[in-house]
Order: sequence, then C-alpha cells, then structure tokens
Amino acid sequence: MKPMNGAGIISDRDILIAVTINILGVYTLSLPRILAEETTAADGWVGILLGGGVACILAWVVAKLTLLYPNKSFFSIASDLVTKPIAVILTFLFTLQYIAITSFQVREVSALAHQYLFDQTPLEVISLSFLLVVVYGVCGSRAGIFRLNALFLPFVLVGLLVVVVVPLVFIKTENLLPVFQTDFKGYVQSTYSSLNTFAGFGIILFYIALVKNPKNTPKMAVKGVIFNTILYTILYIVCIGTFGNSTTANIFFPTFDLSRTVEIPGGFFERFDAFLFLAWTIILFVHSLMAFDIAVMTLMMVFKKVKKIMLVITLTPLIFFISMIPKDYVELTHIARYISLIKLTSLLLVVVLLWSAYKIKGGKQSE
Repeated sequence: MKPMNGAGIISDRDILIAVTINILGVYTLSLPRILAEETTAADGWVGILLGGGVACILAWVVAKLTLLYPNKSFFSIASDLVTKPIAVILTFLFTLQYIAITSFQVREVSALAHQYLFDQTPLEVISLSFLLVVVYGVCGSRAGIFRLNALFLPFVLVGLLVVVVVPLVFIKTENLLPVFQTDFKGYVQSTYSSLNTFAGFGIILFYIALVKNPKNTPKMAVKGVIFNTILYTILYIVCIGTFGNSTTANIFFPTFDLSRTVEIPGGFFERFDAFLFLAWTIILFVHSLMAFDIAVMTLMMVFKKVKKIMLVITLTPLIFFISMIPKDYVELTHIARYISLIKLTSLLLVVVLLWSAYKIKGGKQSE
C-alpha cells in the first residue's frame, strides 16, 4: 500500500480541534430539547455522561485501528483487510453518508437563519448561498480546512462561553428537581441520543492518515470527545435550569434561545443572538466543509484518476437537491434522526469488521 496523498500535512493537535468542532454541530442547539423529551427534570445529564464515555472508548478504538496502518487511507486499509471489492462498497457507503450529512447541514443552517434572522428570504437562496461558500472551501487545499478550524476555534469558544455564562442568573433550582426520576428506558434513550451526537469523531477514520506523527492522535481524539461531553452537560443543565423541562422540550433550538433577549440591569440587551448566530454559522460551515471534503476524498480513493474539482462540481447540485427534500422542520428533524442512526451504525459495523479481519489475519500488516 502506498501512503495516502497528502500524508503528513497536519498535526495531532489539528485532529483534536477537528474532532471538537465536528461534534459541535447543530446538535449542540437541539440536544437539550431531545434529552428533555426523553427524561424527567434535568436527568438528561446522565445520558450525556454515559454517551460521552462510550464515545471516548469508540474514538480510541477507531484511532488505534487506523494507527496500525500509519499514513494509509481508509480504502487502502479496508482493501488489505477485507478485499478490494468489499472496500469499494464500504467506501461508497461512507460517501453517501457524508453527502447526506452535508445536505442536512446546509438545510439546517438555512432553517436556522430563516427562523431567526432572514425570515423574508427564501430557504433556497439561503441554502444555495451557504453551499457555494462551502464549495469554495472544499476546492482549496485539505490543509487549509484544518487551518480554518484552528482560526475559528477561538470565536466558537467565546460564543459558547457567552451561552453558558449569560443565562446563569436566570437559572431556577426548582427546574432541576427532582433528580433521578427518569425510568430505565429514558436513560437508555438519552444515552443513545447523546452517543449519536458524539459520532462526529468518526472523521478520524479518514483524516488520521494525514497526520505527520499520529502516535498521540488517539489521546487527542478522546480529549476532543471529553471536552464536548463537559460542554454538552453544562449547556443542558443551563437550558433546563432556565426554561424548565417542559419548555425546553418544545423549543426547536433551546441553546440558541438562551441568548435571544438578555435582561441586564438598566434595560435589555437585544439582538445578542446575532453574535451567537455568527458563532454557530462558523461551526456549521466547518462541519459541512469537512463532511463535503470526506465525501470527495472517499470518491477519490476509488476513482484515482478523476480530478477533485470535477467531483465537487458533480456533487454540488446533488447536495443542494437533497437539502431541499424536507418539506418542513419537523420532517427535517425526522431525517436527522435517521442520519444519526446510520452514521453511528455504519461506523460501528465497519470498525468491528476491520478489527475482526485484522485479528483473523493474526495482526499482520501488508506492506
């Protein structure tokens, strides 16, 4: 197997940042609502911690698997372990998955913008504008995507810090009580929902091949999951403490609504949500950028002679068309659940399959 084209262009720190931002997708806005529907009071934090713990283990396993074949692409690893025809099928499955993820992100950011800022602008215009910016980013170098991650991370962290700190004065203790009143089924559902949210660490299956010195990459991937686990727990508690369980369960984007109108001594600080919207647009942009890039990357693994720009041009109309399929936000939410299920299930199945093949072969690597 030959080293993957572009190997050694990023550091393990870039993987930490990429995993962190990729998990911080639109689910950061909607996870409190999902958990509030499945649990009582503030019991959803249990599901977040359990889901985060499982995600840490899975992230470590995925990173360790790819580390057995340093600087080798996913397609090369799969071809060596389970034969080339099966590797082609698995690679195409991931291509379809990341096309769907990109389409979902494009529609989600347009729905968010339409609901809160551009209510007079057609969804199609917002979606197309956002997608074209993503296309511009994908057409650039892959190393540039990781530089954007590092550049945008401070803005994202400031936005998230504001979301957590500003509403603290509005938290009501009675909204967090009683504790541990959720039944076993509720805890299982909340853990599953949280784990779906953390499935963004799956990008390391493709990007770890680009790391110059991947020895510490598993630790970095786990740190990225741990950071998001802590952040999600805090955001969830703040949402429940501020709005209460019932209200949170009926708000599409509880996290975003925390900052829509902030009351401060002497008056109101209005349209603060515009600043927060900028932070979330950055998150969704980078998330879409990496998903689109992986879709292109996986196709280039199979069709080695096809130019990147041709694949981008071909996929762009398809992504836009798919993003326009949901008729309303309710339908979009249902589709999001299916995408999350497919993303997590496919990742688990592929990792189990490749690990099993590796063990059956006696832990030997092909040169």
